[in-house]
Formats: sequence, structure tokens, C-alpha cells
Amino acid sequence: MVTEEIKKQREQLVERLKQQTLVIKFNKINGDFREMTCTLQEALLPPTEKTVPVSNKKIREINHEVLSVWDLNAKGWRSFRVDRIVEVTP
Repeated sequence: MVTEEIKKQREQLVERLKQQTLVIKFNKINGDFREMTCTLQEALLPPTEKTVPVSNKKIREINHEVLSVWDLNAKGWRSFRVDRIVEVTP
């Protein structure tokens, strides 16, 4: 169950990521520690490619416990659980 605190934390983090690059340190589900330099700044994101035609399939709902970001070092989309964050720095 997603708490209001997690939703608020996620929303604030998304706003920060749209404005700047952040280093996010978190613990993965398997217990490994990870440090990721990431962003959601449009200028740094890859161009979108619309190669799949529109379908009538249900689009999955947003999971407010998980946040997808652009990892600048891996040059790919990565995600993490908001409640596993240890530290966020610019």
C-alpha cells in the first residue's frame, strides 16, 4: 500500500529531477547498495520513438512506489523504489 508520504516524496523528487541532475543512493530489493546519477530533464533524455501503433490494450497504472529515471552513466532507463532511498544529492 502506497502511503501519502511516499507519494509526496516521489512527486517532490520528480520535480527536482526535471530541474537538475541528482545522485541518488539507494538499497536494491536484493540488498545491494546502488548509487545512480540520474535526471528527468527533457534536454538530457533520449528522443522518443513512436514505432508501436496505438492499440486498445490497457496501459498499466503508475506504481507510485517506483520511479523511472534516465541513468546518465548507463545511458538507459532505470528504476528504483522510493522507500529504499538512502540519500539524494545534486
